[in-house]
Amino acid sequence: MGDNNAERKCLECGARIVGRADKKFCSDGCRNSYNNNVNKDSKNLIRNINNRLRKNYRVLDSFTLKEGKTRTSKTRLIDKGFDFDFITNLYTTKKGTVYYFVYDLGYLPLENDYYMIVKRE
Repeated sequence: MGDNNAERKCLECGARIVGRADKKFCSDGCRNSYNNNVNKDSKNLIRNINNRLRKNYRVLDSFTLKEGKTRTSKTRLIDKGFDFDFITNLYTTKKGTVYYFVYDLGYLPLENDYYMIVKRE
């Protein structure tokens, strides 16, 4: 058993803690506030990247695919807000052709700044 006489204080607000010996916060609010502050930088980074990926996915998904693919220009992708720096994975065919994917939607660079958009089944 721990020392019941030692006064424990909330890591967030400094208030006296009553309850379990391993309790670190006086309330859920203080626990949430403390953890939000601790994780703020990494959460912002992750949120920004996820927002960028979601935007890229929406742009690729806005094209009507015929038989699982279509063609468009780099200008059209950029005009819709596509950012080529944000993808989830690459797929290389046996012939060495590299497709860039955002989840199940991808694109293949073609000649003259054109791209083929594809959906992986």
